[in-house]
Amino acid sequence: MAENKIDIDYVANLARIALTDEEKKRFSGQLGDVLHYIEKLNTVDVSGVEPTAHAFPLENVWREDGAEEGFSVETALENAPAARRNMIVVPKVVE
Repeated sequence: MAENKIDIDYVANLARIALTDEEKKRFSGQLGDVLHYIEKLNTVDVSGVEPTAHAFPLENVWREDGAEEGFSVETALENAPAARRNMIVVPKVVE
């Protein structure tokens, strides 16, 4: 199999990351290894395999929805940098 040269500058530009020359050299090799492994996976016969989104069936993992006791005002304001009339004071962000 002929090895294709990976344009790591193009890939880095798509990812919007700046790479040093050392990083380009290292990541180019790593990306090449990943692509080579994907090519190996493409040779596997999956004609009898049903497409799935997960490797095993998922069940609803959420707990039952129900009302619970909330925080007291004092507990909710314990870590607030400033409070006034049972509310958190924050810096003004609009004029």
